[in-house]
Amino acid sequence: MRTITFIGNGNMALSIAKGLRDNYNIEVVGRDAKKLQDFEIEVGVSVEKRLLEGFNMEDKTVLLCVKPANVDEISKKLKGKARVIYSVLAGTSIEKLKSSLNSGAVVRTMPNLAASVRKSMTTLTGDIEFKEEAEEILGSIGKTLWLSSQKELDIATALAGSGPAYLALISEALADGAVKQGLKREDAMVVMRGLFGGFGELIQDIHPALLKDGVMSPGGTTAAGYGALEDGNVRSACMDAIAKAYKRAKEL
Repeated sequence: MRTITFIGNGNMALSIAKGLRDNYNIEVVGRDAKKLQDFEIEVGVSVEKRLLEGFNMEDKTVLLCVKPANVDEISKKLKGKARVIYSVLAGTSIEKLKSSLNSGAVVRTMPNLAASVRKSMTTLTGDIEFKEEAEEILGSIGKTLWLSSQKELDIATALAGSGPAYLALISEALADGAVKQGLKREDAMVVMRGLFGGFGELIQDIHPALLKDGVMSPGGTTAAGYGALEDGNVRSACMDAIAKAYKRAKEL
């Protein structure tokens, strides 16, 4: 099996490694031997563990999973020329990566935390000759979409990359609302999880507006609740969340 070298061992690296472990050999590079050992335990399979200082990237297929602010520092500790770098760094341009790191090619990718259960929505862009390989590797953890520009990737990052946090907030708030009205917490959580599981399937084939219209009968319970969401400017807040996250991606 092909080896994928992870530089960085945080939450995103762990989620992706869990998704890739059945189809690829995993090598992980980090600063702390204990954290690398913990990473291997969490992944659940044997991985090659390497310390960052002096690590040789020569001809490696690298998945870069460090913090954007650490790119320059990391670059000083690495040796060799990577075959290709797949970067999950939000807002960090291909130009910046190529100037800081020695690589034959760079592809920017933005998976999300659902990578660990192979349900990520991953957007990609970069050196076109690696498009097919990028789709194959990242396709192991869910759906992929190749975009034509880095601007589009940054916008998609605000949607799919950050989206799990937005949906987590909404799911928690809906469950809290049910508890406030008198439903037991454990029952509210079961109902909420069932809601999101079913909705995730429906939204694949049905436009959101049609789903909404199909549920909302005149003067009914859904119409009353939907009106409260509109009164609370939920639609506007969601759109603003994308705008703020995209702006932040450009600033990183």
